[in-house]
Amino acid sequence: MNKLTLLNNRYRIIRELGSGGFGDTFIAEDTQMPSERRCVVKQLKPVTANPQIFQLINERFAREAAILEALGEGNRQIPRLYAYFEEQSQFYLVQEWIEGETLTDRVANQGKLSESSVREILMSLLPVLEFVHSQRIVHRDIKPDNIMLRRGDGIPILIDFGAVKETMGTVMNSSGNGNSSIVIGTPGFMPSEQAAGRPLFSSDLYSLGLTAIFLLTEKWPQELAMNHETGEVIWRQYAPRISPGLATVLDKAIMSHPGDRFHSAREMLDALTPSALPEYGIPPAIASPSPVHPVPAPVVVAATAAPSSPVDKSSLGDWQKAAIMGTIIGVFVFVGLWISRPQPATTSSNVIGTEQSPPPEAGNAFPEVESNSPEAQPAPNPVPFIERPDPKQFIRNHYTNLNQRQYETTWKRLSPNFKSKASTFADYVDWWESVAEIRVGNVRSIAQTEREAIVDVQLQYLMNDGRIVYDQKSRVNLVWDNQQQTWLFEDKFEP
Repeated sequence: MNKLTLLNNRYRIIRELGSGGFGDTFIAEDTQMPSERRCVVKQLKPVTANPQIFQLINERFAREAAILEALGEGNRQIPRLYAYFEEQSQFYLVQEWIEGETLTDRVANQGKLSESSVREILMSLLPVLEFVHSQRIVHRDIKPDNIMLRRGDGIPILIDFGAVKETMGTVMNSSGNGNSSIVIGTPGFMPSEQAAGRPLFSSDLYSLGLTAIFLLTEKWPQELAMNHETGEVIWRQYAPRISPGLATVLDKAIMSHPGDRFHSAREMLDALTPSALPEYGIPPAIASPSPVHPVPAPVVVAATAAPSSPVDKSSLGDWQKAAIMGTIIGVFVFVGLWISRPQPATTSSNVIGTEQSPPPEAGNAFPEVESNSPEAQPAPNPVPFIERPDPKQFIRNHYTNLNQRQYETTWKRLSPNFKSKASTFADYVDWWESVAEIRVGNVRSIAQTEREAIVDVQLQYLMNDGRIVYDQKSRVNLVWDNQQQTWLFEDKFEP
C-alpha cells in the first residue's frame, strides 16, 4: 500500500508498521480531523473467500469492533477505537496511536529490567486485565510485543486483542457452520488450554507471568527448561537476586494446570502487594467546590552522609545530634515530629513479609553509610526496611481508578484528617465528574518511612468543558494505615 493511498476517503497512509499472517498495520493521518491526527490502521485479511462465510465474518467483525470500542472507552490503558470499515473485501480497524516502545524494545535497548520496574508494570496492568475480564473478554495474546510503554508517562498500554484475529480465521466446518480455523496466541506465551482453543481468564495471567519473567531474565519462554515431572517452567536461576515474594507470585501465575494459578487478576494483584488495594485520588487545588487549605507540614527528607542532604539540623535536639554522630547506620527520616530509628540487626525471619529489602532505587529510606568510627562495627546483616507498597505506584493507581470512576474506592483512601477538611462524598464525586481525564506525568518519591511518604507528581486535568488545567508539581503527603494496610492521602500541598 503506497503513501498516496486514502482509505475510506479519509485515512492517508504514512508508513507501514508491521506485517503478519492476519494483515498489515500502518500509521496514517486522519484527513477529516483539523489536526490530521495520526492513528493506527490495521488491515485485516480473512482466510476465506466463501461468500457465505464472508458475510458471517462481516457480522462478527462488527461485533468485535464494538467490544474494542467499549474497552478503549472504559480504560485509558487500552487504545481507543476511532473507526472500522470494510473496503474491497478487506476489513480495517482505526485505533489510537500509542507513541512509545514495546517491552521487547525496552529490553533490547536497556537489558534486564529491575524488580521494582517489573513490579510497577505488573501492578499497572493487572487492574487493566481485571477490567477486561469483567467484560467477559480474554485478551489471548499478552506478550512483550503487545505491551507498549507510552512515551511521556511510561504507563504500560495493552494492545492487539486476539478476538478480531479469530474472526478473520473463520472458515466452514464439516457441518456447514462457520468456526475459527486458528488458535490465537503466541507459542511459548500461551498455556496448554489456550493452545487447545479453550482460553480462560487465568490464561492471560499465565502470559503476563511469562512476560514478567522475560523482563527479569531476557529469556524467551522457548529458552527456559521445563521440569518434565511437574511440567513447570524453570527460570529462577536466571534471576538470582529476585525477592522470594515476587518469585512465588510468578511461579503461581505460570503453573501448567489452570486450577493451580491465580483465578483472577485481582487475586494476583493482592498477592503482589497484600496491603495495596486499588488506590484513589484527591481533588486538585483547582476549582474545588469546597477548597481545602491544609497547613503544609514540615517537609524533611532522609538524611545521608552526603553534604547536599536537605536536613534541617537546627530542628534536632542535642541528644539527637549526638546519636547521629555516634552511629554508622544512623539514617534518621523526619516527617513532622516523628522520628524513625533503625533497630538492631535481625534475621529476615523477624521482618514483616518475606521479601528482601529493596535496593535504594526502589525506595529504601535507609541506604548504607560507610564510617571509620571505631565505636561502630558494621552488622553482617543490615537492618531491612519494612517494605510498603511503592508510593509512586500508589499515586499512579489512584488516578487510574479515578479515570475509571471508582469513587467509592478512592474515597476510602482519604485519611480521617483529610476527610474532615474535605467536602462530602457527594461533592467529591461531583467535582471529579467535571474532569474528563487525569493525565499523570512524572512521579518522584521525595521521602519514605514506615509511617509516611512524600511524593511529587505532575498532573494534567482535561475538563469536560474542554479546558486543560496543568498541575505541574503537586506534593502529596501519604500516611500508612495499619488497620487497612494501605497508604492514605493525608494532605496535598504545594512545595
